[in-house]
Amino acid sequence: MKKKKVVVGMSGGVDSSVAAWLLKEQGYDVIGVTMQIWQDETNVEQEEHGGCCGLSAVDDARRVAERLEIPYYVMNFKKEFKENVMDYFVQEYLDGHTPNPCIACNRYVKWESLLQRSLEIGADYIATGHYARVRKLPNGRYAICKSATAAKDQTYALYNLTQHQLAHTLMPVGEYTKDKIREMAEEIGLPVAHKPDSQEICFVPDNDYAKFIEENSDCRIDEGNFVDKYGNILGRHKGITHYTVGQRKGLNLALGHPVFVTEIRPETNEVVIGENEDVFSNRLTCRNLNWMAIEDLGDQEMRVSAKIRYSHKGALCTIRKIGEDRVECVFDEPQRAATPGQAVVFYDGEYVVGGGTIE
Repeated sequence: MKKKKVVVGMSGGVDSSVAAWLLKEQGYDVIGVTMQIWQDETNVEQEEHGGCCGLSAVDDARRVAERLEIPYYVMNFKKEFKENVMDYFVQEYLDGHTPNPCIACNRYVKWESLLQRSLEIGADYIATGHYARVRKLPNGRYAICKSATAAKDQTYALYNLTQHQLAHTLMPVGEYTKDKIREMAEEIGLPVAHKPDSQEICFVPDNDYAKFIEENSDCRIDEGNFVDKYGNILGRHKGITHYTVGQRKGLNLALGHPVFVTEIRPETNEVVIGENEDVFSNRLTCRNLNWMAIEDLGDQEMRVSAKIRYSHKGALCTIRKIGEDRVECVFDEPQRAATPGQAVVFYDGEYVVGGGTIE
């Protein structure tokens, strides 16, 4: 019987490296691929940035592939990454939203583009080092299921994958804890066993989003007014791209007590400031829906647990459709800083039901 062929997206980190080893152990014909997504930087900059797909990532991934004795390639996805991730990131901030570039990258680059190319070269699957699991449910649909370790669970960033993508996806790391993965890497002598996890957004390594947006758009980011909910001017802000809903630090407003960003208004170039309680809400609406465990919500309401950001623990709520591509989500208890542009992801127990972009 012919071995099933799998292309593993290798970032040069410990998780994707162990994923490749696990799949080889399970009898797959494994090919390692690093996705070249960085734009035209100098070698020095790439070395410095590293990130999940910089030049040092290629060196690390190549060394791992040699150790595992699997073929290894670098595929160029610069164009797809710029259009679907970087340009989207910039536009969302200009629109007063707080984007989630990793979710866009997963859906349109790591899966759509890599999967398409992998199928073209005769692969049956693609695989990644994400802490999540793919399951086929009794209703015949595929869904992402939480990983064995809650501490590292990455299902939130994967809610947007399609049924076609999930049918061709393997995530072997989701069955283990991070400690176990590092332990395995050490046992098999992988050179990246103790490499630290990458934290920041890979294309903004210094975390200065506002500077990145200014350098990568034709728009001038002008100063404007901080206002309260009644429109009273409280001070001057340095440009809307510097702020996000729920933010408290870096406002430089001396009002005698802590205040928070409650809204960003690009059309008037205003940043609205309020009290702590103004940041809480028991309701949100979302669009750009993707259903996973179910085909569609239809006319019924559904009880789910919803996560409104990556670090959010999830909160019980009721969801219902209020339009062709819109869902209303009513929480049992008010939630802090549901931020426009971020994802809201719905869970039924361990499974991802679906999700959308917060309006």
